[in-house]
Amino acid sequence: MHASDPPELIAQPGLTLSEQAFQRLRGDVICGAYAPGVKLKVDELQAAYGYSSSPLREALNRLSQEGMVKSDERRGFRVAQISSEDLADLTHMRLVVEVPALRLSIERGGDAWEATLVAAGHRLERAEAQLGEGPLLLDEAWSQVHRGFHMSLLAGCPSKRHLALCASLFDQAERYRRFSARHRVGSRRKNREHRRLLEAVLKRDADTACALLAEHTKSTQRSVDAALTRMRATSR
Repeated sequence: MHASDPPELIAQPGLTLSEQAFQRLRGDVICGAYAPGVKLKVDELQAAYGYSSSPLREALNRLSQEGMVKSDERRGFRVAQISSEDLADLTHMRLVVEVPALRLSIERGGDAWEATLVAAGHRLERAEAQLGEGPLLLDEAWSQVHRGFHMSLLAGCPSKRHLALCASLFDQAERYRRFSARHRVGSRRKNREHRRLLEAVLKRDADTACALLAEHTKSTQRSVDAALTRMRATSR
């Protein structure tokens, strides 16, 4: 259900209402259902999602801790702005956290990890083959398969805290990936990058794989910066 849909509580066994509210609101912020800078009013969120104010406020506070939402005691909550400065900081953190995680994953991952990764790579290649050439809007199905592949790359890392931080940073970057896709003017084919990355990991070539992941991560930053530059030029 999207933010614009009528209120309807969907039972999710094992999840508290606060966790459900957090996941659903987080998903809508990531996919761009709420524009950067827009105010998130609790009463409007109650009408949109059907939750009471308590789980929604908890969700907003958690999103604030992640940096996806900005809070102000007097002005409430707003979706974090899209900016080159924020993305540069996010990209830096991803390089610091995800690249070492990949190296550990290659060093420690066993046969089961490798088999899961191959399957994730196959799913992503099939999904990307359906996207075609040229500008496109990333849909939820592709984004989930893409996330699954990247998390599978890192899953051999033995630290749960390390992996949790990687996942959080990856999700924060998804908001920028969606923004870049919406404002792209040329073709962007990442399947070749994913294939090369997978091949290097399966060869247990940690140096090459880490270099490829770093470049792959930086490419998102370059794409968003280009989109922001075009938007500033057209608004003059």
